[in-house]
Amino acid sequence: MQEQFRKFSQKTSDLVGSPWAFIIAVVIILVWAVTGPIFNFSDTWQLIINTGTTIVTFLMVFLIQNTQNRDAKAIHLKLDELIRAVEHARNNLVDLEDLSDDELAKLQDQFRRFREQAGGEASDEAEDAIETIEHEEHERRQAA
Repeated sequence: MQEQFRKFSQKTSDLVGSPWAFIIAVVIILVWAVTGPIFNFSDTWQLIINTGTTIVTFLMVFLIQNTQNRDAKAIHLKLDELIRAVEHARNNLVDLEDLSDDELAKLQDQFRRFREQAGGEASDEAEDAIETIEHEEHERRQAA
């Protein structure tokens, strides 16, 4: 079922993200607006567009989220591969998306300080920061 939903989400996202889908949506709104005087701008006339847009929006949230989650995973995997493949890259930066928000904030703060210093000491501090993050991650995984 997961694979079928992935394929459906991808195709639907591609379709509704096209210029033709936008044109169709504009035409539907124009037809609805033009028919307003015909139906005396009744509650039913308003309810039709409100219900339609609510249903479409509700369903699209799930389809778009599925597609974005998949794209984010793919990007993370590609970046992880690049980090792993570069000789002097810090392989312990692979899978940062698995760190807690607090751990990410600490790492972000450390890298901000490195940029501010922009000196030779930054690389030593970077290594210390990475070791600290690795140690905390190791402890967190052992506790789980």
